[in-house]
Amino acid sequence: MKKNIAVSIKFGIIGALMGFLMSFLMNYLYLPMPESVIANATGNGISGLASGFMGGFMGLLMYLRASKKQTVVNGKEK
Repeated sequence: MKKNIAVSIKFGIIGALMGFLMSFLMNYLYLPMPESVIANATGNGISGLASGFMGGFMGLLMYLRASKKQTVVNGKEK
């Protein structure tokens, strides 16, 4: 049980860092400087949506890959 929690936290942190990087790059490169508060909120919402998806998706992929490695030994499933 504790191992699952530690693995989940590890992958969550890695996913969060990937989400941060995605959000930073979107705000810096693709979304122009906002002219109003509404445009700023919309830009932050779009980058938050993309970074949240990226973080969650990459975290899930890493978890599935790690769990697959634990169940397959020498090409045979445990």
